[in-house]
Amino acid sequence: MTPLVLGALAVALAGPVPALLARAHRLRRTPYAALVLWQAVALAAVLAALGATLALVTIHLLPADERVPHLMEYAVAAVALTITGLVAGRLLLSGHRVGADLRRIRRRHADQVDLLGRAREGGVRVLEGDTPVAYCLPGLHRGRVVVSAGVIERLAETEVDAVLAHEWAHLRFRHDLVVEFFDVLHRAFPRWVSSARALAEVRLLVEMCADATAVRAAGRRPLAQALVQLAEARTPAAALGAGTGSRSDLLARMERLAEPSVPRGQGPAVVAVAVAVLVLPTWLIVAPWLEAVAGLVW
Repeated sequence: MTPLVLGALAVALAGPVPALLARAHRLRRTPYAALVLWQAVALAAVLAALGATLALVTIHLLPADERVPHLMEYAVAAVALTITGLVAGRLLLSGHRVGADLRRIRRRHADQVDLLGRAREGGVRVLEGDTPVAYCLPGLHRGRVVVSAGVIERLAETEVDAVLAHEWAHLRFRHDLVVEFFDVLHRAFPRWVSSARALAEVRLLVEMCADATAVRAAGRRPLAQALVQLAEARTPAAALGAGTGSRSDLLARMERLAEPSVPRGQGPAVVAVAVAVLVLPTWLIVAPWLEAVAGLVW
């Protein structure tokens, strides 16, 4: 029964659940908690998919009674292990490709920024250009915050502070790793899986998390005014920026800034749901193995 439960759980967490979460806009009021929930759902889906095949192996190779598995059971276990290997291998390959591509692009872009930009206090690089542009380049050892001269010249000082706080938040909390994780899932799994919707929502939540840090540093109004100035900015590939996202994303962020109130208890409740979502497939995977091992020992 466990393989069927895990298989159904994997399908639900890969398709219907992300679709419902993407429509639950109230979750955006607590972007940190919502981000934890999205990560839990994605990780639980992977665990359930792998666990379903591993459970088949447990049932057929480690039966509850003392009989010896017959040839057909060995064949079923071999197929299950092959599927598990293919899923795990695809995830690993996708992770390698995404990570290698992102780091190569960021390294090359960082070299160009260091060459063409001028240093500003606080470790910020300023590029020539009238159009307001701001983004950050995550790095393994040292990230970079990059702004155009248009940001310095056209935005008020408090607005510049809000933009810089937003970009430094991306680097300090390693939001790039969260987006990278969902990018790996998006490339590893078939199109019918709702990974594209998950990736889009996570990118928006990451920006909202950085917005929250910027609000604490400079206030809501300066950040909102800066986002309007950056609305037409284009963020380079592999970078994160305050102007990242579609018009609908910008509208959602502006609405979040305009309605700062958060329902009491929503954050802890969402985190509790995330923990439950992650614990369920983990227990369903571990419990049969513990039972089978205990049977062998005793």
